[in-house]
Amino acid sequence: MSTSLIAFIILVAAFAIGSFTRINAGLIALVAAFGVGTMLVGMPIKEVIGQFPAGLFFILVGATLLFAIVRINGTIDLLAYWAERLAGNRKVLVPILMFLLTAVLASAGAFTPAAIAIVAPVALALGLRFGISTLAMGLVIVQGANAGAFSPVNPFGVLANVMLDEAGASADSLKLYVYCFVFNAVLAVLAYVLVQWIMKRRAARESGDESAATGADASQDPVRPGADRSTAGGPGTSVLTVAAPAQVATDPASRQGPIKVAATPIRVLTLFGLGGLLVLTTVMGIDVGVASLVVALVLICVKPGVQKPAVESMPWSAIILVTGIVTYVGLLEEMGALKELEAGIAGLGDSSLAALIASYVVAVVSAFASTTGTLGVISPIVTPIAMDPVLSPIGVITAIAISSSVVDVSPMSTSGALLMASAQPKDERMFFRALLLWAIAMIGMVPLLVWVIFVQLGLG
Repeated sequence: MSTSLIAFIILVAAFAIGSFTRINAGLIALVAAFGVGTMLVGMPIKEVIGQFPAGLFFILVGATLLFAIVRINGTIDLLAYWAERLAGNRKVLVPILMFLLTAVLASAGAFTPAAIAIVAPVALALGLRFGISTLAMGLVIVQGANAGAFSPVNPFGVLANVMLDEAGASADSLKLYVYCFVFNAVLAVLAYVLVQWIMKRRAARESGDESAATGADASQDPVRPGADRSTAGGPGTSVLTVAAPAQVATDPASRQGPIKVAATPIRVLTLFGLGGLLVLTTVMGIDVGVASLVVALVLICVKPGVQKPAVESMPWSAIILVTGIVTYVGLLEEMGALKELEAGIAGLGDSSLAALIASYVVAVVSAFASTTGTLGVISPIVTPIAMDPVLSPIGVITAIAISSSVVDVSPMSTSGALLMASAQPKDERMFFRALLLWAIAMIGMVPLLVWVIFVQLGLG
């Protein structure tokens, strides 16, 4: 058995243990990285430490600290109040508004983690108010970010356009953006409808089980007319399931109008800070993690009392989970395990089949690593495939672009980790499982689907 295969098996084992026990999979992967790196590969400990994703760590720490402050000082409540007034009683407008807001930010050049970091806390809080699954809202905003991610000014779009240029199809830059936008918009609708349908069925089942359980004792302990029924039916109307971490809030039909939230000076300053975050990341090109720390520090200086609760509420276990897994993936890349996959793809004689396998490879790798890095690594392999006269360059590159970004909902990617950070702390493990399952589903289905649409059918 080769060293690379052993390393992959250990990674799968870390996921399995982390998914079915309370042990943090990232901690397992982090320790395993040192074991595999030093004992199997013979790497010095310093080189293994060098695989730690410092940039991702700063993004997670900066973004989660900033939005812990935003949540504590009530700015999220203010934004949710404004959005709720705009939506009125039209529940269907809530996910549409959140999708478009994230897509516009990404299209304007915001790195997808920055767009998600800005929108996610508001979207999830607003979803709870309208009785919308938090998982459904999370998937919608990630697809919104991906919809705008391949605009010519977004980092993802820049890398994809380099592949187009090298393949002699630079004129198709706008097509790439439109195809990716439409595909992600359709996927967002499907994700929202599917998750909402699943949650309604499970909520109804839970309600039925509780009614059956309490009905047997109804004659012995009746609920008097006019009495408080909040404890008579079990845990109430908020339902949380293991398979999909989505809270179903009270029935929107019984929900009263939005409760007014005042625009206090600190909340107004926080809004300017969020605007500043967008400027720092898109116009000045500053790393989203560093920019988040700068804005967070300014807000702490204005109101020092938020520092302690903000730091204490940061999802440290999620940070360890993501950085540990990514460290291990970095080790796989350093030891050449990923290069073996790339060499196998390059050695295939059929360009169409090579495009399909490349789509699956970028989907798998991007789910556990940086999409930007994945696109950069795969570019030398994709360009010769796209230049095959039998295939359409825009079709091949669109398939690669969508396959690499659609899995960003994975909790091991920055976008998925930010969703976990924006969720309720008690939902963290269940959010992890649900996002991981969705990412696995995307890995299994989307590369084949886009290969058929854009490569086989030659759309473009």
